[in-house]
Amino acid sequence: MKRLSLKSKVSTKISRSKREVFLRSDFENLAGYDQIGRALRQLTSEGTLLKVGYGLYAKARPNRITGKPMLSAEGGFSQVAEEALSRLGVKWQPSKTVQAYQAGSTQIPANAEVIVLDRFNRRIATEKFELQMARA
Repeated sequence: MKRLSLKSKVSTKISRSKREVFLRSDFENLAGYDQIGRALRQLTSEGTLLKVGYGLYAKARPNRITGKPMLSAEGGFSQVAEEALSRLGVKWQPSKTVQAYQAGSTQIPANAEVIVLDRFNRRIATEKFELQMARA
C-alpha cells in the first residue's frame, strides 16, 4: 500500500473542509511545524491556497480569464477577512459603512473594513485587497 505524502494529506483536508480560512495550527497533528510550512508553501505555489496573513491561508481557485489563483469564497475578500478574524479569536464588528450598506444604502463599500475591539496588529491582505481596521 502506497503512503500518502504530507502535501496530499493537507490538500485532502482542505478540500473536505467547509471552511474558507485555515490556520497553520489546523494541520499540526499531521506533521511538524517546518514540514507543514513546506506543504502549505507548495500548495500556495500550485494555486490551491492563497496566503492572506501570517499563518493564515484561504482556499483558492483559478480565475476563468487570467488563470491566476483567486479566492474561492463566495463573499470574496471581505468574507475571508471576517472568517480569519473570527478564527484568530479577535472581537470585531462591521464598520459604519458596511452597516449602512446592509441597512439599505445604495453605495457598495469598496474596501473590506471592520472595527476591532481587541488588541490586534496583523495585516490581513492578498495582492490586491487589504483589510482596513479601525479602533473602537
